[in-house]
Amino acid sequence: MEIARAAAGLFVSRGLKATRAEDIAQAAGCAPRTFYRYFATKEEAVAPLYAAGARRWTEAVREAPASLSVPEALEHAVRRTLTPGQAVSTASWDWVRTLIRLAGTNPALRKVWAEVCRESEQALADILAARRTGADNVASSVSPDLRFTAAVAGAAVRVAVETWACASNPPSGPEGPEALALRNLAALRGFPWDAGSSAP
Repeated sequence: MEIARAAAGLFVSRGLKATRAEDIAQAAGCAPRTFYRYFATKEEAVAPLYAAGARRWTEAVREAPASLSVPEALEHAVRRTLTPGQAVSTASWDWVRTLIRLAGTNPALRKVWAEVCRESEQALADILAARRTGADNVASSVSPDLRFTAAVAGAAVRVAVETWACASNPPSGPEGPEALALRNLAALRGFPWDAGSSAP
């Protein structure tokens, strides 16, 4: 994670183009060969930070009380992870904004962001299957409708964070990522979150 933080810090302060993999290695206090042992490109170096945010979101869904419905569990997770000062410090939201903006303009970083989002959707599908069945080992029981549900929920949150990142609003308030994500989920009120075996 030290390399990821170093990369993010340099991307934020210098910009992506002006940062070399060797600069990241130096900032992280490691040799370039150590950097390349873990990452093929400088853009991949921030994947652990993207993944940590996605993991916080999916784990918050997992930890939501079992009595909550799927939409309630999703809202619970949004409040736990997208409220500044809870899972991510208010200052860290500046990094989040810059890294997501960079993903929107750099194809290599966009690919890293997209891969993390895809993996997050898979993890969320597994979590929703576990909530439905009460079993921990659900890899074989993730139905197409649950994959679709996870994709819809993931998109609602991802679009909220990306929308906020592309604007200049503060991370809290009516145009912050939490409020936008809750608004997106509210727009899906008619979605069959607890559908049995078929997607709408």
